Amino acid sequence: MAKRIFTNPVCVVIFAVLCNVLWGSAYPAIKIGYELFNITDNVFEKLLFAGARFTAAGLAVLTVSGISKRKFPTVKKAALPQVLAMAVIYTAAQYVFFYIGLYNTTGTNGSIVNSTQTFMAVIAAHFLYKDDRLNARKIAGSLLGFAGVLLVTAGGGSVSFKPMGEEFILIAALCFVIGSIFSKIAAQRDDAMNVTGYNLLIGGIILSAIGFIGGGRLAFTSAGAVWILAYLAFLSAAAFTIWTMLLQYNPIGKIAVFNFIIPVSGTILSAVFLKENILDPRYLISLALVCAGIVIVNMKKHRKGI
Repeated sequence: MAKRIFTNPVCVVIFAVLCNVLWGSAYPAIKIGYELFNITDNVFEKLLFAGARFTAAGLAVLTVSGISKRKFPTVKKAALPQVLAMAVIYTAAQYVFFYIGLYNTTGTNGSIVNSTQTFMAVIAAHFLYKDDRLNARKIAGSLLGFAGVLLVTAGGGSVSFKPMGEEFILIAALCFVIGSIFSKIAAQRDDAMNVTGYNLLIGGIILSAIGFIGGGRLAFTSAGAVWILAYLAFLSAAAFTIWTMLLQYNPIGKIAVFNFIIPVSGTILSAVFLKENILDPRYLISLALVCAGIVIVNMKKHRKGI
């Protein structure tokens, strides 16, 4: 049943778009969280904030898995190395760089720079999987989508990268791609929900431990702080579970292209919640280019080589 749902072309599009919209919403949510928790320049407070989010998300996924299957969620021995690699790279390392990088740049810039994971994933898949090769259609669609990303990024005429800002976001994107490879292997060897749950839980504990040992503390000063943390945990639990299931049944390159939605949703939501200018025509043109790129990449083959 799950395979039928997660290989259905319409469902793949819907679920992939949903995941990336959720991830896009994380940019303004994290920035708002920094304000609500009074997090400033303290790196360890950021890591503790991230750790609390992913620990809660992992516990939520494993709880749902246990209740739905009526047994304690476990990971098979064959998938354990990949799950541990995911926890270290996919969650801990990625979000060390992500949370620090996002603090040092805007939500819009962060979401745009992070979209480079799409190209990284498509290129990596070409070399790793025989059934996921690059072709003219994928290249054309990806370039069109990337043109939309560049349009938003280069609004002032140039693109600037800050040390520990956009550069850290770029490293986080690379960690996401590497983690996706381990995620695909693990999901083929064990239950996707358990794989996701333990990835988030272990990675969250690692981040929390680093943050706490380093002196980081979270100040729950309002109900808003609790709600924003709960939302971030929810989006991680939902998006990572669905994404892992998509990776289980589909080539990485096929769904990675949807990561172009992250900069668009991240830009629009950052504009709404962080009071940036949402009426800039660049955003609308960028959205059109990204959507066109997605359509082209996912078009049926009409002749060999296309």
